[in-house]
Amino acid sequence: MSRHPEVLWAQRSDKVYLTISLPDAKEVSIKCEPQGIFSFSAVGVQGKPFDFSLELYGKIVPEGCKSNVGLRNILCSIQKEQKGWWKRLLKSEEKPAPYIKVDWNKWCDEDDEESTNPDIASDDDVAYAGKDDGSSDDEGMLYLPDLEKARGN
Repeated sequence: MSRHPEVLWAQRSDKVYLTISLPDAKEVSIKCEPQGIFSFSAVGVQGKPFDFSLELYGKIVPEGCKSNVGLRNILCSIQKEQKGWWKRLLKSEEKPAPYIKVDWNKWCDEDDEESTNPDIASDDDVAYAGKDDGSSDDEGMLYLPDLEKARGN
């Protein structure tokens, strides 16, 4: 039986960001379909399968979907078909599943986005550029593997 990893989400007018918390994920499979279907599956620690599928609020551009598999999580950047702010992540008006939460660290309100300079790439875009230096995304907090790496062990 598969399980659901924790999924954090945030949006900009042109993108939706998903952070899937699944340390040491293997066999990661991500599928984006134009009508707004996002599917994820992976094998976690001890060979446990994880998967979920989301019907997003609006249509997306599959070619504009990028992902980056890190040590602790999988970062996904999903390009919206039309620029604009979605009322919610999912098409359904029901309360989202308990494993889906807002990513307040990446959240940006509509009026906040307009005040930023569009010519400068945001930190979020850089995080999804495809590089993983092995460090965490927890704003300076170091974990044991990071400390060992820093010490040269």
